[in-house]
Amino acid sequence: MRHTYAIGDIHGCREMLERLLALIKPQRERDTVVVLGDFINRGPDSLGTVELLRRQQRLYRHFLVLRGNHEQMLLDYLAGRNREIFLANGGQATINSYLGGHGDSAPEDDSWLPPEHRDWLAALPCSYENEHGIFVHAGLQPGVHISQQSRHWLLWARQEFLETDHDFGKPVIFGHTPFKTAHITRNRIGIDTGAVYGGRLSCVVLPEEQIISV
Repeated sequence: MRHTYAIGDIHGCREMLERLLALIKPQRERDTVVVLGDFINRGPDSLGTVELLRRQQRLYRHFLVLRGNHEQMLLDYLAGRNREIFLANGGQATINSYLGGHGDSAPEDDSWLPPEHRDWLAALPCSYENEHGIFVHAGLQPGVHISQQSRHWLLWARQEFLETDHDFGKPVIFGHTPFKTAHITRNRIGIDTGAVYGGRLSCVVLPEEQIISV
């Protein structure tokens, strides 16, 4: 049977991601792995996390990495927009990890981010769908087809999505909103279990809806 493994918010916790990948052991040619975004900022090793994800994409036939709101904040920062918002939301930790040290100020330019990482981040999709579900970082707007969803809903949705009982046709698998344990309802599965806040890094295995955490 073909499985899909969806991984919640990593936030620079590279070591936890390594342990989780070693535990779930997807089949490289058959299974699909989806990382639901927010793999940078706040945690200690955003650089190592990005490099690990890029290596996994080279190893696995179906390894997808989605954009989260923290990746969008970095892209906005690089474009000269809302730079303080990125820094205030864990962006300084990302910069520090790329520069190999600690600090409390941003460099004058953006040469700290390798061009190949910038291009990779800019190309990340905001959603993915297969036979097991619809995968997004934050949520979906009820009643709107996946092809018409706005980036704001995909990356920033919160309470209106969490409170809806709308049938999206398939379960919506999302991160963004941290829960103590995986949030499973009839129409959605939330798997951000607060890795960077002292919680666990979680993965849901579909179609069984099995939760695996480290």
